[in-house]
Amino acid sequence: MSRRFTLVGVALVAVVAFLVGAIIAGGFTRPQLAADTPQRQPPTQPRIGNTLATATLVNFADVVERINPAVVNIDASAPGNRRRGDSGNSTDSNTIERPDVRRDQPRRGAGSGFIIDADGSILTNHHVIDGAERIVVKLADGRTLRARVIGTDPDTDIALIKVDGQQGLPVAPIGDSSSLRMGEWVCAIGNPLGYEHSVTVGVVSFLGRKLFNASLDNYIQTDAAINFGNSGGPLINSRGEVIGINAAVSSRASNIGFAVPINGASAILPQLRSRGYVSRGYAGVGLRDVDSDLQQSLSLPAARGAMVQDVTPESPAARAGLSIYDVVLAIEGREVANDDELVHEISGRTPGTTVRLHVWRDGRELDVPVKLAERPGRVAGSRERSALPGADPPADAVSLGMTVRELDASAFNRYQLPPDTRGVLIARVEPVGTAADAGVSRGTVLSEINRQPIASLSDFNRLTRNLRAGQVLTFRVFLPGAFQHQLITVRVER
Repeated sequence: MSRRFTLVGVALVAVVAFLVGAIIAGGFTRPQLAADTPQRQPPTQPRIGNTLATATLVNFADVVERINPAVVNIDASAPGNRRRGDSGNSTDSNTIERPDVRRDQPRRGAGSGFIIDADGSILTNHHVIDGAERIVVKLADGRTLRARVIGTDPDTDIALIKVDGQQGLPVAPIGDSSSLRMGEWVCAIGNPLGYEHSVTVGVVSFLGRKLFNASLDNYIQTDAAINFGNSGGPLINSRGEVIGINAAVSSRASNIGFAVPINGASAILPQLRSRGYVSRGYAGVGLRDVDSDLQQSLSLPAARGAMVQDVTPESPAARAGLSIYDVVLAIEGREVANDDELVHEISGRTPGTTVRLHVWRDGRELDVPVKLAERPGRVAGSRERSALPGADPPADAVSLGMTVRELDASAFNRYQLPPDTRGVLIARVEPVGTAADAGVSRGTVLSEINRQPIASLSDFNRLTRNLRAGQVLTFRVFLPGAFQHQLITVRVER
């Protein structure tokens, strides 16, 4: 009996030892029910929190550190005898960042831009520099440089300006706006309300928004804060690439902004460089999408293409014989999904070229050749570009932004000057010139430049004859009203 209990005890100890050893060694597995039945594994639970964090974690600090040096502040100003041209880019709910001003007041507007070439080419908005006679760019390193207009395109609100004599400037990398997706993180850099190099972050809220021009608009909508002064600055993706040019804000909300896709700017950049304006093809038709309701009501072959709903008399489309209710299915063999695609295809082609439109008309398909014309309003407006404000004065015209004249008896009497006063009278100060920037006032007497005395107009001409752009002068001026002298530093500009 005792021997039986001994054997049973030994057996139990052996089994327990085996089980403990198997657990420790990790070799214990559940037996399968049948050899040909695979063991069912419990479903793997995704680590939702970590997955989302990995997918959405963007370090914009690194992005901003790389791009910020290429972002510039733009000061565009003009005298008060003319108002900047209004391209009509406003609606009840959306507005271009251009405050309205009185015609008879000098105007100074602030915007943003970004450098795209190391030699000083800068992209910004057309409305930032529209009508400006003087454009000053402030770089991220604090330097201020005079800029000139290379070309502008009011239709897409894009402008190319340039600061000359520069090399090795930081450049913002250009991305591909066609790869953007709604919900993608973006950031904006600019000078909103005068706060230089401000950074805001948000997401792409919508793609292809129409605001002002239904035929060409393709705005990126974002909830990254865009305010007055952000215009012309870059909208940047999480890879640190510029994918848009900030252009407009909603007047009804503080978190709805709009940017011009960078691909649109890249497409017209060669024309801006070479011509100063953009030439676009034009057919002269009003179009609309073909949706399922239109397809059903008019017994159309498919819910795609662009239907002609209007033809402009004497236009290329009218001469080619296009008719109302024609459905354009393809251009040059390339299928057209909607009216936007057709408009962009036509406007992207050179005026004077002939395009082949594949058209569905009354149950049959045919090809219609259309010789494109210049989009109305582009030639006349663009050929005036050389006369537009914003072009630099001649290279040899160094400007201090003021006019002086001799001190005569009328000046002594009018300003009650002391009898021993010597110098020249500052008769006029341009409201947006460099002298005005420095605080020079009309009706004061300039008596010295860089400690060199001025007794007459000839002295002034001699001391200012060989000035260089960027040179800093120290004026000693007499203020008649205060009966005191003042030293003012003025930077020479061209």
